[in-house]
Amino acid sequence: MSRIYVLHENRAWVEPLRAAFEEIGLPFEEWFLDVGHLDLMDSPPPGVFYNRMSASSHTRGHRYAPEYTGAVLAWLEQHGRRVVNSSRALQLEISKVAQYAALGACGIRTPKTVAVIGRDRIVDVGRTFGFPFITKHNRAGKGLGVKLFKSAGALERYVGGEEFEPSVDGVTLIQEYIEAAEPFITRVEFVGGRLLYAVRVDTSQGFELCPADACRVDDAFCPTGESPVSLFQIEKNFSHELIERYEHFLVENKIHIAGIEFITDRSGVTYTYDVNTNTNYNSKAEEVAGLYGMRAVADYLGRELAATENSIERRVLSAVVGRHGAER
Repeated sequence: MSRIYVLHENRAWVEPLRAAFEEIGLPFEEWFLDVGHLDLMDSPPPGVFYNRMSASSHTRGHRYAPEYTGAVLAWLEQHGRRVVNSSRALQLEISKVAQYAALGACGIRTPKTVAVIGRDRIVDVGRTFGFPFITKHNRAGKGLGVKLFKSAGALERYVGGEEFEPSVDGVTLIQEYIEAAEPFITRVEFVGGRLLYAVRVDTSQGFELCPADACRVDDAFCPTGESPVSLFQIEKNFSHELIERYEHFLVENKIHIAGIEFITDRSGVTYTYDVNTNTNYNSKAEEVAGLYGMRAVADYLGRELAATENSIERRVLSAVVGRHGAER
């Protein structure tokens, strides 16, 4: 029997999707891709394969999970299996350099960025870049490793000190600091390549912006005023000139489910700075808005599974008819 296979390395992040599958009654199975083996002589089972591998897997002790997933996706695609968030999506998930190149190819503005290889080169490049700027990891996730620098002295102390955080792939990005009129960014969520909703994300508490409930045990809400204010507020019926370009970008890069983040500076110029192909959703914000990301993902995967099964049935019927015709 065909089913939906979820490829991942974080069980907590899959819990809402499991619940949605069970609510709808969809057959599914999880492939936890941390360690294991892959026999290239085998054929994959029939079904739909949803890639949820994360750029931040190394922070949970799963250093080579993306590489393992890359091998599995190549195997699946070789055999013509339906893959949601393809091997190209994985490439963009684990490299912001690749993201920015792909965004730029679709006419989407990104911040000025320099990729630096080698810890000893960061200060030299930073001095000529122009302050203020931020550093970030090329492979990160959740906004980890993002730091703001306003002077060469602060950068030197950080790079030369014990608090320095190297990117797991050895590539540090130096990126222009975009100062927004208000402390928030916008994240637009796409399912099946189409806009689901937008989220206004409060950045006043820092840059670790993972919306998953598992990431926000203690600080999902700011205890100010008479009632808590969510860091994540869904905007219904969101419209922006970037949406059409984002949809084109997703098609061009075989990405089906994603969250894309952008920021608008004080002059009204918008910059896109992150693409999350392992997108998560905040249940509190969704409950307020009455919109549910994982339910939309499950519905989409269910439709893809049905389409895949219909395609198999048509091929089998065509083969049977062809044999009967040859016999006559």
